[in-house]
Amino acid sequence: MDGQGEFRAGVRVAVDVGTVRVGVAASDPSGSLASPVTVIRRDLRNGSDLDELAALIAEREAVEVVVGLPRTLRGGDSASTRDARGYAAALARRIAPVPVRLVDERLTTVTATRGLRAAGRSARSSRATVDAAAAVVLLDAALDRERATGEPAGDHVLIR
Repeated sequence: MDGQGEFRAGVRVAVDVGTVRVGVAASDPSGSLASPVTVIRRDLRNGSDLDELAALIAEREAVEVVVGLPRTLRGGDSASTRDARGYAAALARRIAPVPVRLVDERLTTVTATRGLRAAGRSARSSRATVDAAAAVVLLDAALDRERATGEPAGDHVLIR
């Protein structure tokens, strides 16, 4: 730490929102190691994926959830960005008072795919795995940022 604040202990859960699947990763209670947890099939009709995710977050007694915000390379918004914001807001309403934060996830999927490819996994066999691996990359980045600055990464999602 740079003396800017103290690193908070507790399990963090990261969510990589896709149109078909939601990748999930979690940290250990000390917040030092991120691991893949699961991939949940996205349910756009009745939100059962959000229910499943909320149960997973409660089971792990998470102190915070980070949701990846897929910005364009220039930092702008896209349809995926708006979808992630909506998903984060719906999740925040379900799991309150556990805070949800949106964290820039540019290139997390690319990084995860490269890591899986380096481990000998083909893109075809890794489609579902890459979503959970991308959530690990996202969570590692958020934890690293908090350790470096003493502040949680990303922007807090307000419940409306």
